Amino acid sequence: MEIKRKEKRLVKVGPLPLGGKSKISVQSMAAVKTEKVDEVLGQIKEALPYGLDIMRVSVLDEEDGRALSRLTRESPVPIVADIHFDYRLALLAAANGVAAIRINPGNIGGEDRVKAVVAACQERFIPIRIGINGGSLFKDREATAEEMLEAARKHVAILERNAFHDIVISLKSSSPLVTIEANRLADKAFPYPLHLGATEAGPKDVSLIRSAAVLSPLLLEGIGDTIRLSMSEPPLEEAKAGHRLLRDLGLEEGWPFFVSCPTCGRTMVDLMPLAKKVQTYLEERRLPLKVAVMGCIVNGPGEARDADIGLAGGNGVYALFKKGKVLRTVNEKEAFEALVSEIEKGL
Repeated sequence: MEIKRKEKRLVKVGPLPLGGKSKISVQSMAAVKTEKVDEVLGQIKEALPYGLDIMRVSVLDEEDGRALSRLTRESPVPIVADIHFDYRLALLAAANGVAAIRINPGNIGGEDRVKAVVAACQERFIPIRIGINGGSLFKDREATAEEMLEAARKHVAILERNAFHDIVISLKSSSPLVTIEANRLADKAFPYPLHLGATEAGPKDVSLIRSAAVLSPLLLEGIGDTIRLSMSEPPLEEAKAGHRLLRDLGLEEGWPFFVSCPTCGRTMVDLMPLAKKVQTYLEERRLPLKVAVMGCIVNGPGEARDADIGLAGGNGVYALFKKGKVLRTVNEKEAFEALVSEIEKGL
């Protein structure tokens, strides 16, 4: 299946392009207060091997704003400042080196404040992300897709009146169906890159389902330029999930495709710890291979015959195979090392 991406205005988040023909980027948000720079950097560095492209941080006060100076110098990925209402914090963030600012221009006061923020961003080539949250528009109910689109139009119009066009847009609701429809409408209405995600998506097990429900249909329709799989987990988990989703949809190369069977009564090996260990090894190194770890010969070389390499368990042993052909049998305790050794021979 060929997915034809919708080509939007090219916007730069630091050195990273959004829109145009650029790849879909994966972002996350730091889970600690920004003034705790060492902790934020720790979360970035933990997620970096798993393909983190952009990190967003909250800017609640001047302490956070000042901390951006060091954070932006030391971060290996672009930093986006998330700001609500206070235009002075946007100015501080721009002065301290952020790659983008998330602020809604209609919520920061009069035209003079908007002009000040626009001027600071234009001077430094900093894009502005407009973020519409369906649950924030009304006190008594979630907004409809059409109401979210109208809110986005108002904020976009403010920036366009000030000759500012380096805009990224996100429309998120806790309802997957509303979020999907809102982004379909936004794709038709705006020439700007779209940031996709499900807001308030919950813990990992809930978020993975809800986020995939939102993102998959949109991405398959060619909609979306950057994604965040929001979850009540550290950024590491969001980065992993984002790249796994893009790989499964055929939207990213250079990332492993890992399969393992769900196990059943035929399984006579301790498969689950091995499967997790193999997956971690592959993803940390971003090896572009299809690798299978299967629990029995029934679901082994036969069902996973298209895997570049794999293991199929027996009674305390594993068959090591390539493209469905068994190479040799190894003891269960030696299976991981045997697999890694065979993979590294071909690198």
